[in-house]
Amino acid sequence: MGRNRQWHCGTGRLGVPAGEPGGVAVEIAASYGTRRRGLLGRDGIAGALLLTRCNCVHTVGMRFAIDVAYLDRELRVVDLHTLPPGRLALPRLRARHVLEARAGAFAGWGVEVGAVLTVSTARDDA
Repeated sequence: MGRNRQWHCGTGRLGVPAGEPGGVAVEIAASYGTRRRGLLGRDGIAGALLLTRCNCVHTVGMRFAIDVAYLDRELRVVDLHTLPPGRLALPRLRARHVLEARAGAFAGWGVEVGAVLTVSTARDDA
């Protein structure tokens, strides 16, 4: 998870401090197109979405509220908040990644400011 990690679009497992044994399903949006599309057009998300090389998000045009975690290079949570539809969040300068999930999910997963998360993908196992 270090600062030299090369991210690719796909899926993986998100290691969270509490809640889901074996982690949470995570979609990784590492290209411009996948980051731009994000959660737009969806009615919800079962796991989480990791937007990599991102420090600002919005919920304009979204149908549901989301929890947003801003992560630094080491995947440490630097800020958290919940965004209702139709909002624009301010950029977080220390953030390099953004994790999005349905509103209320982070509380159940034990995600809080200062927590360090992990992401494993099929590429990590190869």
